[in-house]
Amino acid sequence: MKGLIFINNYWRDSQRNMGRELRDIGPAPFAANLERITQMNPNFRTAIWTGKYLQLTVMSLKAGESIGFEMHPDLDQLLYIVSGNGLVRMGTRRDVMSVTERLGEGFAFIVPAGTWHNLTNTGRRPLKLFSVYAPPQHPRGTVHVTKAESDAAEAYDH
Repeated sequence: MKGLIFINNYWRDSQRNMGRELRDIGPAPFAANLERITQMNPNFRTAIWTGKYLQLTVMSLKAGESIGFEMHPDLDQLLYIVSGNGLVRMGTRRDVMSVTERLGEGFAFIVPAGTWHNLTNTGRRPLKLFSVYAPPQHPRGTVHVTKAESDAAEAYDH
């Protein structure tokens, strides 16, 4: 199929550079080993694919680190844990968390639009996950090396 991009070789080559080469290749067609890409990401957040209606990011939370309480009024989000352990909290208000679940490798959770949520790494190793936003949440090509960098970017956007 013309234009279809199979980038497993690109990601394999990038792994030697410890993920520094990861970049957003959307909106081109995409097929790759998402588990491997997620594991090699050293950054708090890296956008891997951004299209008109959907965005894929990979994340790495340090031990004890959290995403931070947030709510997206106009988008749904799916998060999938590739490795590590975490605690997710979700609710209709920031001060009312009706869902609290401990999650590990292979677990996913969905955050409907308008739902407050937070994910905290409860383990000793990095929590590696990917997140799918529909529609996209971050500018194409977003890379936040640290949580502080992410917080600063989001404060600037608001």
